[in-house]
Amino acid sequence: MRPTLRKIAAAVQAASLIAGCASLEGASTHLVADRRVEYVVAGHGAPAVVFENGLGGALDWWAKVFPEVAKDTTAFAYDRPGYGASDPASSPRDGGHIVDELRVLLRSNGIAPPYVLVGHSLGGLYMQLCARRYPDEVAGLVLVDSTHPEQLKGAGSPENWPAWFRVLFGAATSVVAKEELNATTATGEALLALPPFIGKPVMVLSAAAPIEEDSELARDAAAKRKDIARLNPGSWQIWVDSGHAIPLEKPEAVIAAIREVLRLVRAGSPSGVEFDHRLPTRPQRPG
Repeated sequence: MRPTLRKIAAAVQAASLIAGCASLEGASTHLVADRRVEYVVAGHGAPAVVFENGLGGALDWWAKVFPEVAKDTTAFAYDRPGYGASDPASSPRDGGHIVDELRVLLRSNGIAPPYVLVGHSLGGLYMQLCARRYPDEVAGLVLVDSTHPEQLKGAGSPENWPAWFRVLFGAATSVVAKEELNATTATGEALLALPPFIGKPVMVLSAAAPIEEDSELARDAAAKRKDIARLNPGSWQIWVDSGHAIPLEKPEAVIAAIREVLRLVRAGSPSGVEFDHRLPTRPQRPG
């Protein structure tokens, strides 16, 4: 098994296992627009930090990050429809519907914009879309090894995945996760059709460990990781000594990035040029 695929397989299995575990402490289920939604709100202050899970991920992915952020400001995390204790939704599982559902959920809880959006993996793609569609509602972004808008094109296309991995993915992921994956390209196209999110702090945390691998899939993923910074002009890209599961492997990097964006937002800094270089991450791109 190639190293990249081995790590992807481990991440798929981890997401499957965590999704079945107990939720983040303090989470509860409430009726919102006639549908049960599991979420947690903690802390006080503005701007609120909003967490978005990756594909197949549940609230527990933020267990080492959320409590620390809640010490500094209002923090909100939830399970998308069909995950955890959240009821499935009848609407399509593309990013546009997911973003609008999140906005309704935030407003129903009295959490006013602008927000600092934090998204891991596919959640990062959703948060980029939200920032481009509703820039006045977003104060800053933290993208945690985010999915690229064209992640599933080229060498990354599922058609190019080995048969064994397609079988594993099919067995380890839920129906809703498959629906989200199938809508990823449409979500990416919607994102790229909008003007970039500029003039506000954006931190791009990228997993450094997979960059060191050498395969067609790894090279394609590496190029797309690097391109996330180009898609977010003025952003600061930090390479974290971690695999894809940065919130689990290096939560301190995510916490530091969020706190840095909060500092910049509260200080009125317009972009990433003033980011604190002391963050516990790798400051240079791997070769």
